[in-house]
Amino acid sequence: MKTIAELLTILVTSSLINNVVLSQFLGLCPFLGVSKKTDTALGMGLALTFVITLSSAVCGLIYKFILIPLDLAYLQTIVFILIIAMLVQFVEMVLKKYMVSLYKALGVYLPLITTNCAVLGVALLNVQNDYNIVQGIVNGFATAIGFTISIVILAGIREKMYYNDVPESFKGMPIVLITAGLMAIAFTGFSGLR
Repeated sequence: MKTIAELLTILVTSSLINNVVLSQFLGLCPFLGVSKKTDTALGMGLALTFVITLSSAVCGLIYKFILIPLDLAYLQTIVFILIIAMLVQFVEMVLKKYMVSLYKALGVYLPLITTNCAVLGVALLNVQNDYNIVQGIVNGFATAIGFTISIVILAGIREKMYYNDVPESFKGMPIVLITAGLMAIAFTGFSGLR
């Protein structure tokens, strides 16, 4: 029973309280770049969810069963980057073959998942927090869900702002940054859930 409570705590904390974008400020490039339309934002969120969840599992297994026993833990960052790059290539090939419109909509941001600091950050946080494999997978999944929630909300707001009368000096990225800042303030309200 304690493990289920721990997993639920990780789930809520990683997705809402310590939201990777709005409280840790990781993964801002796709957050700001792909959040123009909700369809594209959701596609990016789902692609990132797949990559982060799978990379959390694979990185956790490799760290625990290969790097630690061989006393090669100092290579964790390099190994994790290689694993993430491999998974992103896999996602890119699948999207290019089966979801061409989403592949074209994501554009340059899809390969940028490889260098997305949120993906690597989750793998490193799993090690730093000494999560076991299941806790690491839940943390990765919850972090990606938090990212997806944030990017879809921002995309929805940006779609509505398109029709609003925004002062000239705030048009474009300035109003998006203000909106993201207000979202970050709103998400601090979840900190009372601990």
